[in-house]
Amino acid sequence: MLTQDILAKIAKIDQFQGLWQGSLRLSPQILGRLKAWVIITSTGASTRIEGAKMTDEEIARFLRGLKGKHPKNRDEQEVAGYADLIGRIFDNWKTIKLTEGWIVQFHSILLQFSEKDKTHKGKYKHSPNTVVMANEQGERVVLFNPTPPYLVKAEMQEAIEWANEHLETGAIHPLLVIANFIFEFLAIHPFKDGNGRISRALTNFLLLKSGYSYVPYVSLDESIERTKAEYYLALRATQKHHKTENEDITPWVAYLLGALLEQSDKARTLMESEQPEKLLSEKQARIYQLFEKNGELGVSDIDKLLKGKIPRATIKQGLSRLVILKLLERIGQARSTRYIKLSKNGLDDSFRNYIL
Repeated sequence: MLTQDILAKIAKIDQFQGLWQGSLRLSPQILGRLKAWVIITSTGASTRIEGAKMTDEEIARFLRGLKGKHPKNRDEQEVAGYADLIGRIFDNWKTIKLTEGWIVQFHSILLQFSEKDKTHKGKYKHSPNTVVMANEQGERVVLFNPTPPYLVKAEMQEAIEWANEHLETGAIHPLLVIANFIFEFLAIHPFKDGNGRISRALTNFLLLKSGYSYVPYVSLDESIERTKAEYYLALRATQKHHKTENEDITPWVAYLLGALLEQSDKARTLMESEQPEKLLSEKQARIYQLFEKNGELGVSDIDKLLKGKIPRATIKQGLSRLVILKLLERIGQARSTRYIKLSKNGLDDSFRNYIL
């Protein structure tokens, strides 16, 4: 159902896309650096949604030293695979098409480093894969039961044909086509593992194919990670009535458009100002502001100053983001790690010279 909220979000996203194409002032060099940065932040967000623990700072360091080395553990394997996949999509989307073959290839790239996934990478599932999530108490909650294996190929072909037809004809707005296709993909859950990460990679890919050219420069995956609870709630609400007379995809469409609108808002900020501190989330900005009056802080200091209002895990993630943006400098290691604010005079040059 096309609510006024959905229509308003689509209008705002499209309005910005026209503005981005018509008046982009960022240089190719800065755009190249931003793309490298987004590969890191998107990789971090997408793998953490699925349970990985590496921070963006750890991912940046790991990817810089990856050449000639094989990822050592599960987190590193997932990070290396997603970074490779999203990087290829950002660089080659014009020559890629929405086909079964390419989706299977995406899956092979995603799991190329994973030891435990060798036997099923690039192949549809052969056994049922119930989708579960952990609630706040740590209990496993069943979200939905996806398409059984024997129907996967037929349903994937149908979903792909539907999406390609409507993206080509333009009879339905591309954002609605993308939202519907991604929902159907997640409902089918065609692979034994990696479906969530593939769905986010496909979303980025389809947005680029539909003309949303700012996608490689502001991370959509990061917006989804920040609203992970809402992401799962929207999926549950939509899946509840999937393939019934009361089917209604509105909750999922509204959620995804909200994430896309947040992404376009961040891209607008980026276009209007090269100052990286304007790209921080509200919680990251609060952490950064503490350094205005405090020269050197650790995680415990920040926790005390914020009176426990931001979880320690979020503080650590925010600090990693601030280090990557060259807003803070990290001193020491492990429990003795401290952070100091970089001088304002060097801020813009640090950002412009930021090469991963």
